[in-house]
Amino acid sequence: MQRAAVRPSPVFYGLLVLTVVGGVLAAFGDASSILTTKNDPMVTAGIFILVIAGWALSLTLHEFGHAFIAYRSGDQSVVGKGYLTMDVRRYTDPVLSLVLPLIFLVIGGIPLPGGAVWINRWALRSRGAASLVSLAGPLSNLVLGVLLSLAVANIHMAAGLAVGLAFLALLQILAFVLNILPVPGLDGFGAIEPYLSPQSREFAAKVRPWAPLALFALLFAVQPVQDAFWEISRFVFQAVGGDYFAAQVGSYAFMFWRH
Repeated sequence: MQRAAVRPSPVFYGLLVLTVVGGVLAAFGDASSILTTKNDPMVTAGIFILVIAGWALSLTLHEFGHAFIAYRSGDQSVVGKGYLTMDVRRYTDPVLSLVLPLIFLVIGGIPLPGGAVWINRWALRSRGAASLVSLAGPLSNLVLGVLLSLAVANIHMAAGLAVGLAFLALLQILAFVLNILPVPGLDGFGAIEPYLSPQSREFAAKVRPWAPLALFALLFAVQPVQDAFWEISRFVFQAVGGDYFAAQVGSYAFMFWRH
């Protein structure tokens, strides 16, 4: 029954195919041109498509992780809402869930969280289950980051593909670190919220719409905060085997319009 409830949509498969196409273009392009003024359009387009489509896939898997654990923990409503179809359009508003995170990724390189799934918390079996539902999303980013980092480190592949995957892996770790922060409205706070006092939960509910916005403003406008965030993320990335230099090269190639 649980397996039958999970039915990946054509949208999910479409993003998967697009990610593969980007990877193929990056692999067969001339990676030696990345750090020069004569970029090979094939490798540039490949890395851009790979990262954009791959990031959209990870947003989908992040929200699917929340929904699947909620389903396993007693919330059957996620099936009717289409959350188990891995269709990114089902996760709240498509603009908030997909378009805005992609825009922020393109202009700043910081992967903001996407949309959210609406979980019936009262249907969950325990406080532990509620915490696990919140953690499932960022943990999916962490797992993806680890797997991509291991692939880059241990599988012989073309340089263009390697730097593209390294940058995509770094984005997963950035998303993990950001989402795991104990800020109301983010998953890290959702993991501890079931254990807080009623007064604390009531206060969190009041600031939830604004707390993430305040955090994002600090990350973009206050250099020490941004530096601390990147340093922590780089530490975690390298701790799981990530190649930070390759990720930087991938970021440079991805943001081709800046040079």
